[in-house]
Amino acid sequence: MKLRTLRPGDADALLAFELANRAWFESKVEARPPGFYSGAGVAHHIADCLAKYEVGTMHPCLLVDDDDSILGRTNLRDIDAASQRAEIGYRIAQHACGRGLAGLALRHMLAQAYSRWQLASVEAYVTVNNPISAHILAKQGFQLVGLEPAHAEVAGQRLDCHHYRHLRV
Repeated sequence: MKLRTLRPGDADALLAFELANRAWFESKVEARPPGFYSGAGVAHHIADCLAKYEVGTMHPCLLVDDDDSILGRTNLRDIDAASQRAEIGYRIAQHACGRGLAGLALRHMLAQAYSRWQLASVEAYVTVNNPISAHILAKQGFQLVGLEPAHAEVAGQRLDCHHYRHLRV
């Protein structure tokens, strides 16, 4: 298992990963727009992520198995050099849950946030119906900041989110 930056050639594998896990993801996080779920939609998404990476406002990564199959994704997004902060997100394939991949992804991205991007803090938001992700964040040293009312829409419902923060030590 390794983490690597997203590449343009990942479009077919990323589409397969997202389609295979769509129902699982949409039960936990905000749904992607319908246009995302096509070859052109994923290629556009990758191009957008990599353009943001080039200008330093995003760091998109994949968690891949030894055969380069995608097991998960993790991103630093909204990287803000002025405020020295970013938001982190991750999604792990349903069949790969329980193997410590989310913790591995968080540790990798925190290291990137503090060494490569020179950030002071990383934010995360978890819906109140996702206690496992909240536990994983806490286990990696994220501290609960508070509750953000109606912060996300999951399965057609507005949900409150727990707001977490990790500070560079």
